[in-house]
Amino acid sequence: MYHAVAHTPARATRALSVAPGAFAEQMALLGERGFTPVSCARLADAWRGGSSLPPRPVVVTFDDGYEGVHRHALPVLDRHGFAATLFAATGWLRGPHQAAGALDLMLDWGQVRELAKAGVEIGGHSHTHPQLDQLSDARLWFEVAHCRDLLTAELGRPPVSFAYPYGYSSRRVRRVVRSAGFGVSLAVGNALAARGQGPYALRRVTVRRSTGIEEFERLVSGRALCRDFARDRALTKGYALVRRSRQLSRLPRQVLRKVT
Repeated sequence: MYHAVAHTPARATRALSVAPGAFAEQMALLGERGFTPVSCARLADAWRGGSSLPPRPVVVTFDDGYEGVHRHALPVLDRHGFAATLFAATGWLRGPHQAAGALDLMLDWGQVRELAKAGVEIGGHSHTHPQLDQLSDARLWFEVAHCRDLLTAELGRPPVSFAYPYGYSSRRVRRVVRSAGFGVSLAVGNALAARGQGPYALRRVTVRRSTGIEEFERLVSGRALCRDFARDRALTKGYALVRRSRQLSRLPRQVLRKVT
């Protein structure tokens, strides 16, 4: 899971960004170790009994839609002939559908179309990048369906894949994503994806500014993930309880009695 690819990212995105040189080195390592990047759509199709997967498959994803994916990552992907998936927060992209909230320089729709033409799968990532599990039913549907509708209108085909902003989801969120027509969706989890996770809760590992090439090799090989992400998992579990408490506090009193 990548975010921004940039030499000088904004402060808000720096920790989850990677330098262009580091990204190029990481993709070279995938090629040298015999990994074959596939799109999320191809992975989902294979796990549902469709096409077979190549040896050592890996899914390379980019969240949000930062401009460096087009400027820096696309030439590297092209050089290696690698597939990738971009999850676009449609309201953060520059252009006629733009809303507030973008953290750094984002792609415009022309660049998104060029990525799609180059073979990058374009998936959904909501419209304004909220914590989906904290939204009302109406707002949740808007965030998911409006993102789907804009991608369909701009790219000429409905998106197949979705990634939850911040990695947060719930049974209700996953049900809405499925009802909106997405065939697969990704969380974070900092673990390797496995069929047993189900098509709407596949896990990914985070690549950061601080991820060195030796750590990257461990990540894609699935070694020492518990150790490398121990702090992340502890924080995730703690914040899950906080989000659940916030969600319950927003329920009407009569509904809360039924839940408890």
